[in-house]
Amino acid sequence: MNDGCTWYGEDPFYKAYHDEEWGVPEYDSRALYEKLILDGFQAGLSWITILRKRENFKAAFDNFNPEIIAGYGEAKIEALMQDSGIIRNRAKILGTITGAQLFLDIEEKEAGGFSNLLWGYLDGKPLQNSWRSMAEVPAETELSRAISKDLKKRGFKFVGPTIVYAFMQAVGMVNDHIVDCPRHAEVKKLT
Repeated sequence: MNDGCTWYGEDPFYKAYHDEEWGVPEYDSRALYEKLILDGFQAGLSWITILRKRENFKAAFDNFNPEIIAGYGEAKIEALMQDSGIIRNRAKILGTITGAQLFLDIEEKEAGGFSNLLWGYLDGKPLQNSWRSMAEVPAETELSRAISKDLKKRGFKFVGPTIVYAFMQAVGMVNDHIVDCPRHAEVKKLT
């Protein structure tokens, strides 16, 4: 695609992510949970680093199964700390375990589960932005700050407002494709 979105550069792997996945509305709780984990591991790093390691993360974290992750003990944590295929950050690993426990609690106790918690901020409909250049796209918004505050209050880690906004972009809660990007109209039609 020849478009106004320039953040993926010349990398064909990154371009495919932009063209096929980024900004597509995701409503499945488990898929949202997976993306939140990956965005948490991105903290302080580039998204392409995480994207290139996504399959390694998937294998290391038992296919992002929250029922399994919630029960990880010290032996599994140490194994993850030795796994060169992922980001070996103890705080992020522990945050993922806590996040799995919190996710399961939300799924069990709240109507509509994790998906409804997140999409409820938007009444289930993505925000359709009309940015004309990458310079206009914010790093965070009032909405990402509100969601971040809610998630932190619940005990989630690595969910600051910038990470939450990147997550919102990735899962299509906001359509931040530049208006000249063909994906802007394509993603808009999905809502």
